[in-house]
Amino acid sequence: MKLRKYVVTTVALFALLSMSLAACGSNGSNGTAAADGTLVVGADQEPECLDWIATCGGTSWGSWAALVTTLPQAYFSHASSGSSAAYVYEPSPLLAGEATVAPGDKQIITYKLNPAAVWSDGVAITSTDFKYTFDQIMSGNDIYDTTGYANIESVATPDPTTVVVSYKERFAGWKGLFGSGYGIMPSHLLEGKNRNALMKDGYTFSGGPWKLDGGKSGWKKGVSISLVPNENYWGTKATIKKVVFRFITDTSALFQAFKAGEVDFLYPQPQPDWFPAVKGGIDGATIKATADTSSVEALWLNNSKPPFDNESVRKAIAYSLDRDAIVKRLFGPLGVNKAWQSFNPPIVAAYADPAGFSGYTLDLAKVAELMSSQGYAKGSDGYWAKDGTKLSFSLKTTVGNKRRELTAQILQAAFKTAGFEMKIKTQDAGVLFGKTGPSGDFEMTLYAQVATGPEPGNCAIFCSVNIPTEANGGSGNNWTRTNVAGLDELLAKVDIETDTVQRISDSKQADLLTGLSATSIPLDPLPNTLIFRNSIRGPVADNATMGAFWNMNLWTLKG
Repeated sequence: MKLRKYVVTTVALFALLSMSLAACGSNGSNGTAAADGTLVVGADQEPECLDWIATCGGTSWGSWAALVTTLPQAYFSHASSGSSAAYVYEPSPLLAGEATVAPGDKQIITYKLNPAAVWSDGVAITSTDFKYTFDQIMSGNDIYDTTGYANIESVATPDPTTVVVSYKERFAGWKGLFGSGYGIMPSHLLEGKNRNALMKDGYTFSGGPWKLDGGKSGWKKGVSISLVPNENYWGTKATIKKVVFRFITDTSALFQAFKAGEVDFLYPQPQPDWFPAVKGGIDGATIKATADTSSVEALWLNNSKPPFDNESVRKAIAYSLDRDAIVKRLFGPLGVNKAWQSFNPPIVAAYADPAGFSGYTLDLAKVAELMSSQGYAKGSDGYWAKDGTKLSFSLKTTVGNKRRELTAQILQAAFKTAGFEMKIKTQDAGVLFGKTGPSGDFEMTLYAQVATGPEPGNCAIFCSVNIPTEANGGSGNNWTRTNVAGLDELLAKVDIETDTVQRISDSKQADLLTGLSATSIPLDPLPNTLIFRNSIRGPVADNATMGAFWNMNLWTLKG
């Protein structure tokens, strides 16, 4: 399970909703969607770069808007038979059918490629592209995540349409590789060249149903990403003439833009000030949502630097919060009252053990006990201090999110009551996810991890081998620098174990161990919500692992 970062908020009103609303009082605008064949999507996050292998390519909106729409993938993951009850993998149009698994102890996967599959320049997509992508992930510096790929021994290319992947160590989630995490890249254009330089600011090629409008010029930084149909796509061709992902990072302005008809589609970070309008209905709009989300929002603690390099301080922080009360205060009127107690998201809830964190409830006596045991005492200002130095830390999150500002203020007040000084610092999403997180330049952050496949896989964010270091070229997704004895072994087993019962057991043990060490603090699951014009037709629905736009080539616009 590859994970991407997204600063999001939750709205339980939508958790079990799938409805169309029409209400009086709207300005009656039908948006731009059907007027000229252009679909405008309001995006609350701009990517730092479009080199999906690099750490700067780790934002969810970048993946949703440009990765899954322009790069070929071996398998798609989606809800089974239109149900949100379970997610399954199916071969994408790139494959000629299901990959085959060789019998025996050694894991060997053979893919047969669709001979009709071509890049946007008409050159065939071949086995060499798989090998190139693998080599780039495993041999470069500044790699976002090597989970699963590090288990591969070799990628053989016996002929242009046959890929044979041999594993040195089994990997249970192999169908997620060469998928929506990175896609597959064109060796004939990138081999022997600087991939990052050619991709980070946009790229000219496509192996999906869409391509960047004008190549690199399709990304106007600070403004939008624009897509047009890839005329050489061999699958179902897109009929919408153009899709513009317009960046509106201020969440209040985002919703106002939809109401004013300036954008046609939201995949939003819902805000409390939106709720009355949404509950009352939006003229000409459809609202869909699901609670089977792939996201977990948490307070991510840097375990390698003060004050959170101290386990007792981390636990004291956890005991400082009534997480249920925080969630209820924010969303109680809408039905969300309970904190999420695992870093495994709802779509893999069978692998989660809530006991790992459910014991962390508000307990100021426990806070005092833990802090005193570490030599801290409260000063006259009510804050914990040691050797004359006050314990103070900063919470970093993204700028422009009104609900995020409220959440930070609630946390700040709770920590003050417990004796901790917390400062609030906001950054652009690209900076937070492209620089601050990978470099470890934080003490506490607030964002959501978003899984890109229906597999458990927290080794990517908690195994010590995935800590970005100078030695590994800054690669890895363990930004919290978590290094807990015994945790690596358990999470590694979750990645390689093919026996479901044992895999669940290992995952639950890992949950208990992360809770015991209070590596970070989970807050809530994040239901995914769609709000879009009724002029947008087709199989429009959330995909918790690939985002809402993965099948946008099947959508149409009607007047």
